[in-house]
Amino acid sequence: MFWENVKLALGAMKSNKMRTILSLLGIVIGVASVVAILTLGASVNASIKGSISAGGLELVTIYPTGTSKYASTFNEAFAETLKGEVSAIQEVMPVNSHNALIRNGQNSTNGNISGVQSSFAQVLGYEVEQGSFFSMEDNISKHQVVALGSELAKELFPEGDAVGKYVSIFRNQAKSYLVVAVMESKDASLNLSYNYGAYIPYNTYTSRFMSVSSVGSYIAKIKSDQDPIAASKAITSYLDDLIGSDNYSLFSPATLSEMADQITGTFSTFLAAIAAISLLVGGIGIMNIMLVSVTERTREIGVRKAIGASPSIIMGQFITEAVVLTFVGGVIGITLGTLISYLVTSAMGWGMSISVSSYLLSAGFSMAIGLFFGWYPARKASRLDPIDALNYE
Repeated sequence: MFWENVKLALGAMKSNKMRTILSLLGIVIGVASVVAILTLGASVNASIKGSISAGGLELVTIYPTGTSKYASTFNEAFAETLKGEVSAIQEVMPVNSHNALIRNGQNSTNGNISGVQSSFAQVLGYEVEQGSFFSMEDNISKHQVVALGSELAKELFPEGDAVGKYVSIFRNQAKSYLVVAVMESKDASLNLSYNYGAYIPYNTYTSRFMSVSSVGSYIAKIKSDQDPIAASKAITSYLDDLIGSDNYSLFSPATLSEMADQITGTFSTFLAAIAAISLLVGGIGIMNIMLVSVTERTREIGVRKAIGASPSIIMGQFITEAVVLTFVGGVIGITLGTLISYLVTSAMGWGMSISVSSYLLSAGFSMAIGLFFGWYPARKASRLDPIDALNYE
């Protein structure tokens, strides 16, 4: 009986093509809007999280406040203290940075000189293109060696072959540093412009480049089996208790990622809810069309009742017709919404993230609309008196 009702519904749709198209329009627009908005929202979210993840979700950067009375707390030894106090931390690295002029012969440029530990590149996943990053021995012995960011190396050594040559780094006076590595290109993150950075041993920085009494920042790497967001909260709680929240700032890509997820999710849901209003409008259109269909087929209903069709069979026929109508509209809407999403994501250069939930939500909601708004016309048809129906002109 069900498939017979489906065939009758498709036949009725085929015999009134223009009316069917007009009645489907509201459903198609509504479903396409919901699918497109949720899919684009998921794509934007994935793009934002991808950019944030490039900096490493497992990394947390802590910046002591420059004027803090607790400045003396933030020394090199504090890195080990923090690692010991927060069990989720795998490693903590002190970092000091300052801009300075760097020269190679006639080529000179300003770069960000960073004093870092020998494990800096490995911890941050910062690959070496040429040479090798300086060693722990270089740091202990305060050797004047430097690893250059990719763009900085191109400006200072446009002909290439920087490794093994010397550059002059100016602070109060020029000092020569041996180039031991040229790093691969890496997008900026954690307030570090990798490609324009010059990295020297931490002890060399504090003793030969710039005398400092405290650490400018700490980069903490969270253990792979720990939740970065929970670890960030643990670090925040420890520092709040130790020095107060006003004496430092903390940056965590994982926290930003969670925030981006919440913002884009809420915004997409809000827009999808607005778009779903058109589904309700489309449902009202379906009900109007079904009422017209009941009126036009009054004699047919009378004949079916006269030969023994029960009210439930008549009601099932018209409800099925409404559901089939909205289902077809839903399929077209999903296809159209996916196409719109593909075109927009391609134009914007985003990766398209298929939102399966949007498909299920749209298809289910459109069929529910058909069921809801088809019920009244179906009920009206099932209650027609067969004699009155047969005499209807």
